[in-house]
Amino acid sequence: MEALTLTESTTHPRVFTSTIEVGSDDIDQLGHANNIAYLRWVQDVAVAHSSAVGLDVAAYQRMGGVFVVRRHEIDYLRPVLRGETLELRTWIDSVFAAKCRRATAIVRVGSGGADTIVARAMTTWGFIEIATGRPTRIPNDIRLAFGESPLRSSQSA
Repeated sequence: MEALTLTESTTHPRVFTSTIEVGSDDIDQLGHANNIAYLRWVQDVAVAHSSAVGLDVAAYQRMGGVFVVRRHEIDYLRPVLRGETLELRTWIDSVFAAKCRRATAIVRVGSGGADTIVARAMTTWGFIEIATGRPTRIPNDIRLAFGESPLRSSQSA
């Protein structure tokens, strides 16, 4: 996985952000956020980003296709504690014919603008037909909604 840096990738103009507060349910027996919480945050911000560009569950159902996770990679860089404010930053890193890679940075919001990346993730999403569960090309309407270039007929996965 390529390294994500706060000064480069997470300030991309197409970054979607969401702010959360770490709750008691996110904390494990060691007193910091559980790895399952990080995974949930990565998925939740991806779904929120999709909804924000007009692609909620109903929209995908109308199109007959939907994204499913094929792979998650998460680097845990710093512990996160109950009550901390986190900013979830996500963007489309790359798009292919029937899949895309979405980057996510989980950032502890610091006082005076001193933010710290506490985790970074790269998720590969495959686009499938709902009726068959088989991979299919990502429609250009979806590509454009996320600010990506339309697929030309000669491009492949």
